Amino acid sequence: MSQTDQFSNRWGIVLASLGMAIGAGNLWRFPRLAGQYGGTFILLWIVFLFIWSIPLLLAEFSIGKKFKRGVIGSYAQLAGEKYTWMGFFVTICTLGIAFYYSIVTAWALRYFGFSLGNLFSTQTLGETLSENPEYLNQFWMSISNGNWTTIGLYIFNVLLGVFVLSKGIQKGLEKANRILIPSLFILLLIIASIALNMENGVLGLEYMFSVNWEDFSNSRIWIEALTQSAWSTGAGWGLMMTLSSYSRKNEEVTLNTFISAFGNNTASLLAGMAILPAVFALAPSSEGAVAYLQTGNQALTFTIIPKLFSTFQGGGILSLIFFAALFLAAFSSLLAMIELFARNLNDLGFNRKSAMVRVIIFFIIFGFPSAYSLDFFTNQDWVWGVGLIVTGLFILFAVVKSGAKKFKEEMVDEDSDFKVSTNYFVICMSGNIVLALFLIYWWLSQGYSEYPWFDANGNWNFFDVYSNASILTQWVGVMLIGFFMNKFLYNKFAAKK
Repeated sequence: MSQTDQFSNRWGIVLASLGMAIGAGNLWRFPRLAGQYGGTFILLWIVFLFIWSIPLLLAEFSIGKKFKRGVIGSYAQLAGEKYTWMGFFVTICTLGIAFYYSIVTAWALRYFGFSLGNLFSTQTLGETLSENPEYLNQFWMSISNGNWTTIGLYIFNVLLGVFVLSKGIQKGLEKANRILIPSLFILLLIIASIALNMENGVLGLEYMFSVNWEDFSNSRIWIEALTQSAWSTGAGWGLMMTLSSYSRKNEEVTLNTFISAFGNNTASLLAGMAILPAVFALAPSSEGAVAYLQTGNQALTFTIIPKLFSTFQGGGILSLIFFAALFLAAFSSLLAMIELFARNLNDLGFNRKSAMVRVIIFFIIFGFPSAYSLDFFTNQDWVWGVGLIVTGLFILFAVVKSGAKKFKEEMVDEDSDFKVSTNYFVICMSGNIVLALFLIYWWLSQGYSEYPWFDANGNWNFFDVYSNASILTQWVGVMLIGFFMNKFLYNKFAAKK
């Protein structure tokens, strides 16, 4: 890919932004969290869209458009040489997510194959579930732990992503998203309509938007709401920074960002309106539905959708279509993550072909543990999902350091017909630094493991899935590597050649 390769028009980058944002975070992660915490989570998630995600996306879009480099190089150009390590942390955090995210695309393909097999089976899925109510849970456990078919599929997805991106921005990424995104919205509307028209389905909608005011004292809900907003919109990932590095010179920043952000949240709500009503419709009682949702089951989407579609004629075909859509949505996001890695390697001096070879190797090596162990996958989802608060904090720091008012007027507003208030942007940039620091402190003070820091024997509890020790060790390890390699990183990624 040439350095001058760019999106052909506004809708090219808007669809790429939507493709980056709309994925497994909407159809797999959001329904799980909305089910676990209900309307309290939804309300905070919407608030964080406006005060956290949109301002960060505006900043990222502007940075990438201005400096036309990968995340490390662009960040260092804005923040200054001695803060290059922060851009390195942003990149590694996103790659940490990308490595396990590729496994979700494999799960989607497994369930596509599962649905396809059911179409040709002599026994319907409904009949199978009548004989063995735990059949779907058993299938989930079989594919999410030590399953070599799942491992093979995630490697296949990485290879497919590299193949698509090898075609370039216009012929690869842009062309793919023109098909993926409209198809996904149509399918979500169909599925939500079906779920809401089932008996008791509307109870799921009521639960989804029911606010429990006591939950606002739970720091985990605040953190989950902020990280889900960031996880799903792509705020703080550096992905928007990467995509906008291929934008046209006079590309609109503000309107494109708002379309992407609102489109993403609409897809999330549609997914929630499809899955939560289905849980209430299929559960033996409302209490049973709530109890199941509040477990925060990683498998929620994968176990409920097949069961939903097994209850009516023609449901097998819709199940097949849903998991095809889930794969395509997850795959469109994976493309942006692969491109982030490849763009940084291009800055490092590797040509496109050499960069892609290294992308394949790294994804296979570092994705394997999550493909093999669901506990490892869950740990990485927690570590780097919460890590998006830190990456957002670093981007906020860079903007405030350069002067938030000046940044907005010279980089955000320069080619924007639609403009937001400067005061809104400046307050969000500065205020979110305080918010991020407070939430990190609040989170550290709570602990979400039985032994947050040290295990029962007094040892550093690094191997616990949800322990503070595990998360902080991984964060600090990456920061120290970046800090000690800071000069090298700046010279390789940011210094003018």
